Amino acid sequence: MVFPEFDPVLINIGPLPIRWYALAYVAGLGLGWWYAARLAKSVAAWAPNRAPLTSTQLDDLVMWVALGVIGGGRLGFALFYKPELYAQLFTGPDNLALLRLWDGGMSFHGGLIGVCLAIFLHARAVKAPLLSVGDLVAPAVPIGLFFGRMANFINGELWGRPTDVPWAVRFCNDRIIDAYGFCPAGDAPRHPSQLYEAGLEGLLLFAILWLAVWKWRLLSKPGYVTGLFLTGYGLSRALLETVREPDAHMPELLRGTVTMGMLLSIPMIVIGVWLIWRARSRPPVVAPVE
Repeated sequence: MVFPEFDPVLINIGPLPIRWYALAYVAGLGLGWWYAARLAKSVAAWAPNRAPLTSTQLDDLVMWVALGVIGGGRLGFALFYKPELYAQLFTGPDNLALLRLWDGGMSFHGGLIGVCLAIFLHARAVKAPLLSVGDLVAPAVPIGLFFGRMANFINGELWGRPTDVPWAVRFCNDRIIDAYGFCPAGDAPRHPSQLYEAGLEGLLLFAILWLAVWKWRLLSKPGYVTGLFLTGYGLSRALLETVREPDAHMPELLRGTVTMGMLLSIPMIVIGVWLIWRARSRPPVVAPVE
């Protein structure tokens, strides 16, 4: 299968290009906000406890989460994948390369760190229980992951390893050649790993967390839903890294067997399993009567 002639720009409004990747962030944040707001208003989902944030407090948190996703995603990409961008801030030749988000380069794990920092600071500011705030945000995250991975596919980036499976994709077409002068993925058919990730990290993980919230009623145990998200994403990402193209910058000894995505997923799995164990070993938290 030859990669379709997707245009990464949906429409141009004057000199301003509206890109699918930007729309993925807007859709992920917007729908995630809507879902978290619905969850915060549900009395039954939190019983015998109550939602950790009011609607107004959640609205304020969303702004900081958006900054955490974008700022943390870009800074994490530079830290984990292209540390030379930090050096260029002071030595050149391109001092502003780190700030040019439109050139591409975002890290989920960096964005996660940014979101965790936003949740921590907001929970402390409004005196809300930290783990319960995390449980409010976690079920909405797979929505953004789904749209982000679909945008990766449309952009023809983050492709998989060469394969001969019937659904393999050749990430090479006229649009990519015009943009780069060649096809970075080469001519070999490859795994459409972006679609695998959209399915596992997005749809499947969303379904698991939906069951955890609405059927298994796990919001009464602070940290349980957050732990499920961290463990589920970490395992999915580590598994799918086996079919994604290995990171070119990894040491030769590790290249092809261990990827940066695997390494960064290990602490997620460890923390997630610990949160699940902690929540399971404690009785449900009951909110005090005011």
